[in-house]
Amino acid sequence: MDASAAAEADARHGVPRHVAVIMDGNGRWALSRGLPRTEGHRAGVAALRRIVSHSAKRGVECLTIFSFSSENWNRPAAEVGFLMTLLERFVRRDLAEIHRQNVRVTMIGEREGLEPRILGLIEEGEALTRDNTGMTLVVAFNYGARNEIARAARKLAEEVASGALAPDDVNEASLGARLDTAALPDPDLVIRTSGEQRLSNFLLWQVAYAEFYFSELHWPDFDEAALDAAFASFAARDRRFGALSAKVAR
Repeated sequence: MDASAAAEADARHGVPRHVAVIMDGNGRWALSRGLPRTEGHRAGVAALRRIVSHSAKRGVECLTIFSFSSENWNRPAAEVGFLMTLLERFVRRDLAEIHRQNVRVTMIGEREGLEPRILGLIEEGEALTRDNTGMTLVVAFNYGARNEIARAARKLAEEVASGALAPDDVNEASLGARLDTAALPDPDLVIRTSGEQRLSNFLLWQVAYAEFYFSELHWPDFDEAALDAAFASFAARDRRFGALSAKVAR
């Protein structure tokens, strides 16, 4: 094994294949500093840059970020507008660097009904990075897990009604194949920041056997060292997937 291959193997040791992140605490970070919530969101984008880059360096194959839930539209219009502006700035300013890092960008979530300008930005990022072969960055935007499962169930129902699918062929595999994440591995590790310990309608189907890591840090303070700590915790877990522990089995 040459030096570069050895370095890559060392970087991959104990690193989850697919990491999903609920980036929580931007508003609380700003409030604790006497700043407007918008500054928290701005600092959150800076944290995202760090984590995307470090995840790719550590050998993560897939990083899914919960960027904007389907429930977030209920926030004040001014805040939603600012978040959309941040999305546009991220695409305009950061996409080139993400592309340079050989990262492929894709979106999960409900596309129907999105404002054409926003959908165009997302599709621009997907088109530019489609052929990249490095880490996949999955942006969960206008996303809700219950909506995703309902849409997949509706597809199955339509196929059964049309005769394209037999009722007996409706099972876990066929439903999973119609989820937004059908082409992706299930998450190995879910990270949530800011001390909250709930899923908030995020990847409910896919995280059935994921490990969870809850950090007290607000998202803008979550850095490379914090991510490494999450990976170290993951590496120490005994993942059984419903079976006996290897130690017990012996």
